[in-house]
Amino acid sequence: MVKEKPNSTRIYDQDGYRQRAACICVKNESETEVLMVSSSRNSDQWIFPGGGLEPDETSTMAAIREVTEEAGVRGKLGRCLGTFENQERKHRTAVYVMIVTEELAEWDDARNIGRKRKWFNLEEAVEQLAVHKPSHLNYLNNFRANSKMNHETDNGAETS
Repeated sequence: MVKEKPNSTRIYDQDGYRQRAACICVKNESETEVLMVSSSRNSDQWIFPGGGLEPDETSTMAAIREVTEEAGVRGKLGRCLGTFENQERKHRTAVYVMIVTEELAEWDDARNIGRKRKWFNLEEAVEQLAVHKPSHLNYLNNFRANSKMNHETDNGAETS
C-alpha cells in the first residue's frame, strides 16, 4: 500500500505498518564507534539515520539514501541486524550496519534543517538513546550482541 504525504510517499506492508530502513554507521571494522545525527525535532537529541522507503525502493537502497541525506556519509553496507517493529508508531524498520568510507563536507539535511552528525563510543550512544529513543536503543543492543559474537568468532578463527 502507498500513501502520499507532502514531499514524500509512505509505503506500507500487508499488515499496515510503514516500511522504513536505517543504519548503524561505524567508523571502521572494529565497530567501537557509531555515527549519530541530531534529531530533526530536537537538535540536542541524537538518533540513527533512517526513514521511510520510497516507491520501487528496496530497504538496502533506502538505508543508503537515508544515510547520505541525513548524515552526509557514504560507505559499505554490511549485514542486516533485522527488522524492528514499533507497534506504538506502527512501523517496521530494517536496520543495517554500514562502514563509513567518506564523510561529505556538505549534505542535504545539514543545509536544509541544520542537522549535525557526531561519532559516539558505544557506551555514549547507549546514554544518548536510553532516555528519548528506546526504539533505536533496541537497534544498538542487537548490534552490540551481534558484533560481540562476530568478534569472538573472528578471534577464534584467527588462533586456529
